[in-house]
Amino acid sequence: MQKILIVEDEEKIARFVELELKHEGYDVEKAYDGRTGLALAENGGYDLILLDIMLPGINGIEILRRIRRSSDVPVIMLTARDAVMDKVSGLDMGADDYITKPFAIEELLARIRVTLRKNSASAADTKSAVLHCCGLTLDSNRFKVTYNGVPIELTAKEFALLQTLMQNKNIVMSRDSLLTNVWGYNYIGETNVVDVYIRYLRQKIDEKFKTKIITTVRGVGYVIKED
Repeated sequence: MQKILIVEDEEKIARFVELELKHEGYDVEKAYDGRTGLALAENGGYDLILLDIMLPGINGIEILRRIRRSSDVPVIMLTARDAVMDKVSGLDMGADDYITKPFAIEELLARIRVTLRKNSASAADTKSAVLHCCGLTLDSNRFKVTYNGVPIELTAKEFALLQTLMQNKNIVMSRDSLLTNVWGYNYIGETNVVDVYIRYLRQKIDEKFKTKIITTVRGVGYVIKED
């Protein structure tokens, strides 16, 4: 049975969603404030988290940031505000999807099914669970990256970008392709975001370890080359 955590301070909404999820066959736990939600999330064991943005104690964006330090558990953000920055902040921090309140329960259930299917397909792809290239080791199950055994701290988006480049080593990836693979088709934001995050990776890997992992192909995109 798949287990879902609901972190939502509006108890009526949380209870309603809980009943619907249990009716669909899910195991459900609830938290009504940010600190309790974070404590439960960090204990792990959940297949998906429904996370409200506006929470007492610790807000949803901060909870997501802390979760993504060590876990890639699927997270769907819930927000009462239909503001672009809420969505962008959540997606940039590593959310898998978002839904704006009030929502139709059928739509929420559909989004949950899609997100869980994507996660199951990704977990089943064992060839990409642990990647090795140019001294780098990337473990997607443990959300861990090392260079010659030295840990590298990455954000969720940095991790996803590096993973995409390593999965396609020796293949030049265009900016549009990287944008689609890492940020998704519905990304709303600056078009130079790929270049910005490549710079972040270079600061944490190339510059820190005095090496050259990521190569720019002028006018095309980026590649990690390995002979």
